[in-house]
Parts: sequence; structure tokens; C-alpha cells
Amino acid sequence: MNIHEYQAKELIKNYGVNVPKGKIAYTPSEAKNAATEIGGKLWVVKAQIHAGGRGKAGGVKLAKSADEVQKLATQMLGMTLVTKQTGPKGRVVKRVYIEQGCDIKRELYLGMLVDRDTSRVICMASTEGGTEIEEVAATNPEKILKVVVDPVTGLMPHHARRLAYGLKLSGSQIQSAVAFITALYQAFIALDASIVEINPLIVTGDGQLMALDAKVTFDDNALFRHPNIEALRDENEEEPTELLATKHSLNYIKLDGNIGCMVNGAGLAMATMDIIKLYGGSPANFLDVGGGATKERVTTAFKLILSDSNVEGILVNIFGGIMRCDVIAEGIVAAAREVSLHVPLVVRLEGTNVELGKKILQQSGLPIASANNLADAAQKIVQAVREGE
Repeated sequence: MNIHEYQAKELIKNYGVNVPKGKIAYTPSEAKNAATEIGGKLWVVKAQIHAGGRGKAGGVKLAKSADEVQKLATQMLGMTLVTKQTGPKGRVVKRVYIEQGCDIKRELYLGMLVDRDTSRVICMASTEGGTEIEEVAATNPEKILKVVVDPVTGLMPHHARRLAYGLKLSGSQIQSAVAFITALYQAFIALDASIVEINPLIVTGDGQLMALDAKVTFDDNALFRHPNIEALRDENEEEPTELLATKHSLNYIKLDGNIGCMVNGAGLAMATMDIIKLYGGSPANFLDVGGGATKERVTTAFKLILSDSNVEGILVNIFGGIMRCDVIAEGIVAAAREVSLHVPLVVRLEGTNVELGKKILQQSGLPIASANNLADAAQKIVQAVREGE
């Protein structure tokens, strides 16, 4: 789950991470009032969407008066911001964050994430702050310092000092950096985050370290422990189909292809997408209905796939263990009738009650093609889609 920048800053601030003063605003007048309350002679007006690259797209502006803050907020609120991360459709700005201006001497990068390869937290730092870390990794990978943290010991002072020295900090900044990094790590662990990024982490003119931007992504599986965090969810920022899938306990991710996939099990789902690519097709989604899906959940999954206008064919690949093939078949038939199936459908069933499942499909009277194995299924759906083009 993602949250907005202002929400991330409020959370990490509670753990001792230094952030600039700021207030959220939903109207231009609220923005002007926020600037007055914050005080000072310089403010930053930041569009709040769940995507990076806002500055390059015109979503971050400086203002030298409260009236200018109001003017910029008027321009931003309601605008569609298009960045690399939003895709061509962009995101509509519905709130802006008014933040005090800072005296920026240096821009750095600091991030923490769960590394699946080592099953540990990795802390990353770079002197190339203000730039997307993916770009730094591609062009100057040697400028990214990585420190692996053992979960038994947690972040130790020597870890933080190593990162501080890698950022070319010196003097009293080392001590400040150790405190900053330690506080951020404590927030990362306590909040069950999967990613925390401070980009840029700035060094101010008077030597302070401050999080000028903050991104926090949470482990969805741990949200039951954090109802206060789940309450921060902004459903307007999420893909509608993915949001609907979440509400029905479905694992769905929209992709750019034209062959919809419905599979049980994440590994099998990935293998299904791979074999579609192998035979020249392109998957339109990742969709795992889980091991104990009901007829209703399968019906919802089918509707999700067909809600994507790019889908020109559907491949259902089910290996029935806990999941019974007859339940899947009933869900497919019910959904196909309800939405008036208009694209080719290939189904491969194997496992518990497979013969009953195949019988339900055959007797449905619907144009459903059966497949003997995964390769056969992939070839059939790719061919059917090509013939329909």
C-alpha cells in the first residue's frame, strides 16, 4: 500500500526523523492559510499523487508570498499530472502540500527496503540525491552504497556511520546522520514498511539533515496490525480494477498485453504469463484467485479481466488441489453468461474434480476451448487472438 508524501512525513516524524514544516490543503484558500500558519518568506507547493517525478511535470513550485501560494494551488488543484510513473493517463491532483522553503546546500539519497534475495533489510545511500535511484543505478551504480542489516542485531551504529561517511558527511553531520538513519530504520521496522525512500535527503546551509521528500510503501500482509495506516489509503490513487480485486481477496495487477489470465497460485500465474510470451502473445494481467476461491470470487475475477478493454482473449489455467475444478468451472460459466462473453476463452483444468469441471464447461453451451496442458493452452489462446485481429 502507498500513501502520500505528507502522510509519510507525518509518520516518520513520530520516530524522530527531521522533516520541514508543512500543511495539507484541499482548496486554494486553505493553501494560503497554510502558508501564513507555517510562516517564513519562501514556500513550496507540492501536488500530492502516488507517483514520483512530480517536479519535472510541474507539480512542485516555489512561492515567495502567501498570495502566490494561493495562485499556484489554484493552478495545480484539478490538473492532470503526467509523470513517468503515472503513465500517459496521468493522475488528477486533489490536494497540495504547502511546505516551508529550505536552504539547500547538498542533495543526497537514502533508502531502505526488504531484499528478497538475502531476506534482510538493505540500506542504500547515494550522493546523487534528487535523481531517480533507478537512473543512478543504470548510469553510475558505483555511486550507490549498500549496507545489509542482520535482522537479529538490527541497524547498528557502525552501519549508520558507514552510510554517513559514504555520503561524504563530516564533523557534527556524522552524528546527525547516525541519529537520522537510526530513526528512519526504527520507523521502517515499526511500520512494517517494504520501502522507505528519502529523495532528496538534504543538508541545509546550517548543516542540518532533513527529509525534503519521503516515500513509504507498506507490506499489505501486515496492515491488520496497523489500522491507523490502512485508514490513510487513498482509493482515488489506485487502479480501480486492482482496488476491486483487493476487496475480493484477489491478487490482480494490470499489464499492457491483450490476453487475460486467471490462475490459482502466484508461481503458476507467472509461469502462465511466461509461456504466453514464449508463444508470441502478451499477458494483460497477473491474476491469482488463490487456493480456496469460491464461485463468487471466480466470477468477480472473470469480470475484472473483461473490464479491461485491451483484452482480446482469456486463458484460464487451474491446477486443483485445495481449489476444485468444478467450482472454477461454475464460476467461469456464471461470469461468461453474466457479461456476455465476446472474446475467445481457453481453459486448462487439472486436479481435484477435473472431469466434473470439464463436463460443466462442455454442457454450458458456451464457446469454450479446452486444453490438455499449459503449452497447448497458450498456443490455442495466442492463435485465437491472432485470428480475431
